[in-house]
Amino acid sequence: MEGLPVRSEATLQAASRERLVFAVKWGASAIQIMGYTATGFGWTPWNLYLFLVGVLGWFAVGVLWNDRALMLIHLVALGAMIAGMTNSQ
Repeated sequence: MEGLPVRSEATLQAASRERLVFAVKWGASAIQIMGYTATGFGWTPWNLYLFLVGVLGWFAVGVLWNDRALMLIHLVALGAMIAGMTNSQ
């Protein structure tokens, strides 16, 4: 059929990757917002668990985007959270 765009495998993979990034970044953002809410209501330790999932999600986005600054800030946040959780018990 003439006139129809031909999608290459690379184009389909890029679109699939962007959908994955979209889902992970919005999912991680929603989970972090739930972590802030849990903190506001004093729902410990659920707030920390939510933050851990959100931080890991955003770290994954940094990896998918090859964004070292995004990876660094979330790796540092993850280390600080783990250190704080370890010292509080």
